[in-house]
Amino acid sequence: MAVDLERARAAVREFLLAVGEDPDRPGLLETPDRVARAAAELFSGYDEDPAAHLRKQFTESGNEEMVIVRDIPFSSMCEHHILPFTGKAHVVYIPRAGRITGLSKIARTVSGYAHRMQLQERLTAQIADGLMAELEPLGVLVVLEAEHTCMTMRGIRAAGALTVTSAVRGGFKNDIKTREEALRLLGLNG
Repeated sequence: MAVDLERARAAVREFLLAVGEDPDRPGLLETPDRVARAAAELFSGYDEDPAAHLRKQFTESGNEEMVIVRDIPFSSMCEHHILPFTGKAHVVYIPRAGRITGLSKIARTVSGYAHRMQLQERLTAQIADGLMAELEPLGVLVVLEAEHTCMTMRGIRAAGALTVTSAVRGGFKNDIKTREEALRLLGLNG
């Protein structure tokens, strides 16, 4: 679903008129085009299967120990207000029979799902489900921490408020001790 640049430009021009601006004034002449191109970048996650990055795999014989990638930066757009939310993703998985993926592939997966209109809750689940489907690990734990500008710039204006979501799959769901160990290693369990 590539962004229709012409329609996006027209919509931005109409939006500028709707908020009382003059889209023909010098400072705004190129704004519709810039916003359309930005939208193509911001919503590029629709043009890919983000979990496909995880198909690049390796085998590390007998490895069934936790793999943790923390503090993966991400930016997404809230589907309710079309305003950004940004934060960090923490991803933990336990390989099955040593089946692992490149660490950058996990970050690419997070980024791919984030580059769509999103809800943080859905984004968290999509990352976890993608890992489960592609790696078939013993378990997955995904935690996202994000600041939503729809809450900090408007409405309640609660600057600095973080939203934390988690998705727990497989062994992490069933084994409380393993889940607590992962949260401790992430620094999220006091």
